[in-house]
Amino acid sequence: MARGCLQGVKYLMFAFNLLFWLGGCGVLGVGIWLAATQGNFATLSSSFPSLSAANLLIVTGTFVMAIGFVGCIGALKENKCLLLTFFLLLLLVFLLEATIAVLFFAYTDKIDRYAQQDLKKGLHLYGTRGNVGLTNAWSIIQTDFRCCGVSNYTDWFEVYNATRVPDSCCLEFSDSCGLHAPGTWWKAPCYETVKAWLQENLLAVGIFGLCTALVQILGLTFAMTMYCQVVKADTYCA
Repeated sequence: MARGCLQGVKYLMFAFNLLFWLGGCGVLGVGIWLAATQGNFATLSSSFPSLSAANLLIVTGTFVMAIGFVGCIGALKENKCLLLTFFLLLLLVFLLEATIAVLFFAYTDKIDRYAQQDLKKGLHLYGTRGNVGLTNAWSIIQTDFRCCGVSNYTDWFEVYNATRVPDSCCLEFSDSCGLHAPGTWWKAPCYETVKAWLQENLLAVGIFGLCTALVQILGLTFAMTMYCQVVKADTYCA
């Protein structure tokens, strides 16, 4: 009976981790594709220049693949050490995500202030040598969200030391349109505009986060259940 339960949990555990591993492959693939095709699109942060979407996806995908691989091998081999390692790694990730979420909601105001200050520092790197990624990122955001600057279009005045903005701030794009009068530029602040867009899509973000948490809890349950079954089977055989 114990052996039959073990086999059932084993195949469920293997199927779960196979999907987990394939998901990691998908995330890694998207990250590599972004790095190869959109390599010029990087982070807006001057403090964390490597914190781009491509790099985050590559790191996340690699880590998920590694955890899924450990889980698959642990299930197939019925190895207590690998099963426990998988459980601890997944638990560590779950606790880290929960901690980040709690800190984010607890220090939202401070994070807002720091983010705006950091983004304003990043504006001074716009158009400079070696910062093509940041330049393209700001151009895309200002064009797509119809905004200009972090908190106001005047943020660019400090960058250029003149009354001008990038051409991506213009209502109607044309070469050197950023030198025209303020009436021809977008007036909405980019930080608040993007923040409002994220809040409008908060439900989708929440559902994604909840699904992620449920998948992780399911993985933890499978891992611990199989670990206990392996221990019982070893004790029974002994």
